[in-house]
Amino acid sequence: MESKKLTQEELNNLQDLQSAFTKAKISVGELEIQKEGIITNIKSIKSKFVQLEQELIKKYGDQSVINLQTGEVTEKKE
Repeated sequence: MESKKLTQEELNNLQDLQSAFTKAKISVGELEIQKEGIITNIKSIKSKFVQLEQELIKKYGDQSVINLQTGEVTEKKE
């Protein structure tokens, strides 16, 4: 069988597409790593929130409502 060869333009196009595909896959991997870091950070924030919430409930009672703008603590209206 006769050996065939791509034209230089075809080879360049193919190599460019392969390179772009590889870069895109690397970007997805980097984003996944960032995502995991953010998820870990969110879990840490949630844990700290729960801890503070328990401290505030202990201090002000579980029927308290805290205004996050002013810090005012009032009783829950039923």
